[in-house]
Amino acid sequence: MLRINRQTDYAVRVILALSTREEGIRISSNVIQQEMLIPVSYMPRIVAQLANNGLVKTFTGRDGGLQLARSAEEITLKDVVEAFEGPIVLSECMHTKGSDDCPFQKNCHVRSKWGRIQTAMLREMATINFADLAIETRSSSINEVLKTIV
Repeated sequence: MLRINRQTDYAVRVILALSTREEGIRISSNVIQQEMLIPVSYMPRIVAQLANNGLVKTFTGRDGGLQLARSAEEITLKDVVEAFEGPIVLSECMHTKGSDDCPFQKNCHVRSKWGRIQTAMLREMATINFADLAIETRSSSINEVLKTIV
């Protein structure tokens, strides 16, 4: 089964939470953890990995917290997924380009199809930025609130 791991999903939530705020605003990891329903035990590892990959900046002290390392418009879903999953490949033969692991490598018609699918998926993930996701999130949140009032 092809799927992202739980930690990656939580990392996407952290970036989304930061993206829904005004640019440059710092938010405590506790607030994000509670807001995005992330288990406390995951937060330190997720924040560290996001920081190590240049996606967030961390600040200590009373006015500390997290903020995006660059604008939400510049951070894509592909960036976050690759930060936690590594290179995204659909088949081992796509990962071992040029290796002799596959006896059918020289005349494989399937490999080119995997390559086309992988390219399309990566291209699509690279077009999904967190500024757009934040707009959609804010819009749907407002609509949910309005539904409860009406």
